[in-house]
Amino acid sequence: MSERMAFVIDLKRCIGCDTCVIGCKVENAVPSGEARIAVYDSGRRPLFEKPEGQFPALSQYWLPTMCHHCEDAPCVKVCPTTTLWKREDGVVMLDVDKCVGCQRCDEACPYDAISFDADVGTADKCTMCVHRIDAGEKPSCALVCPTRAIHQGDINDPGSKVSELLRTRDHKVLAESSGAAPQIYYLEP
Repeated sequence: MSERMAFVIDLKRCIGCDTCVIGCKVENAVPSGEARIAVYDSGRRPLFEKPEGQFPALSQYWLPTMCHHCEDAPCVKVCPTTTLWKREDGVVMLDVDKCVGCQRCDEACPYDAISFDADVGTADKCTMCVHRIDAGEKPSCALVCPTRAIHQGDINDPGSKVSELLRTRDHKVLAESSGAAPQIYYLEP
């Protein structure tokens, strides 16, 4: 069975510190005013339910989100120039040299995970730090997370940390009804 890379994010552990956002920006030289990852708090979750409980017993959590590296990626389907494509391991890639700036990918993405760099006229997105994972290292967001809430790995490998977490914890994906088969799994808080 071939590799299938995915993120598993533990919503119990995320403290909303944005260290993953900063680590990603530094690692990937993301331009000012843009981000490849966003962290929403439970009151601003566009794709989740409202905060739970009643005062004083309220629950709050944060939701890190980036490209979901979908199995059936809508952005790849609509790209007229093959700027967006999938690696064998499922990571959705973006070749800025081919991008014509049409922004169809951004419109098709159910996760609002593609940004547009107006200065250079091209799309930008999370690449799961393939330069790092190809070298056997963790993506920057997972590496810098102080609470170890972000995990990345091969979900087809039963011995991987991500497989273990998915086997032992309740989890869900965002916008499952989109049919995109996202590869970010959120462990229930």
